[in-house]
Amino acid sequence: MTAADTGALLAEAMLVIVKLGGPPLLAALVVGVVIALFQAVTQINEATLSFIPKLLALGVTMMLLGSFMFATLSSYTALLFDRMVAAGGS
Repeated sequence: MTAADTGALLAEAMLVIVKLGGPPLLAALVVGVVIALFQAVTQINEATLSFIPKLLALGVTMMLLGSFMFATLSSYTALLFDRMVAAGGS
């Protein structure tokens, strides 16, 4: 395994991290901003008000994109195992 192969695997790992972590973080960010605007407009300063909507948004995001996330992670894992077998065989 050369340095270029290692670099390609690391670049692919960063892409997988973005694919797996991006949608839940984006959902939590959008819900957090909407709740913060609601709290600013209505002057309700309740700290626990944003917890349940964020939790629900994360749950919905995981239900909708869970299969995509699992497929992404399993294909990257298969790629890593194939590379390990190829590196051990040579």
